[in-house]
Amino acid sequence: MIEFRDGRVDDGDGARLEAAMRAEVESIYVGLDLRAAGMPKAGPDELNPPNGRFIVGYENDVAVCCGAIKRLDALICEFKRMYVAPQARGRGVGRMLLGELERCARELGYRSARLDTDARQAAAVHLYESAGFVPIANYNANPAATYFGEKRL
Repeated sequence: MIEFRDGRVDDGDGARLEAAMRAEVESIYVGLDLRAAGMPKAGPDELNPPNGRFIVGYENDVAVCCGAIKRLDALICEFKRMYVAPQARGRGVGRMLLGELERCARELGYRSARLDTDARQAAAVHLYESAGFVPIANYNANPAATYFGEKRL
């Protein structure tokens, strides 16, 4: 069972998991820096209150996953920095995390959620599409993404 708690992208378990996510992304996309100029903004200003929400999932009090909600406009948000630690993969934790992000987004008043990834992360694309996200046009000019999805909440 995963217990979700509010966290911060720049502090504590949230920062540790987000750093692990960035390191993994940088190994998949050699040399990519998610914080570089030209990348969509997804730092503390966008992902922490009052502009966003960052959640951390715990299993037996061990932080095993994280994800964030970023405001795009009054009705549309974007899910960012989704990550499941290697020891928690293959057990549906990513699906639970996505479901919790959707629940939180609805609670915040959003009607739709968007996200992006790349074909090199085939498991992520499969998760998103099996959860009801549909492909849309590039909405955020992310130079590393090839898949852009949206779901009505």
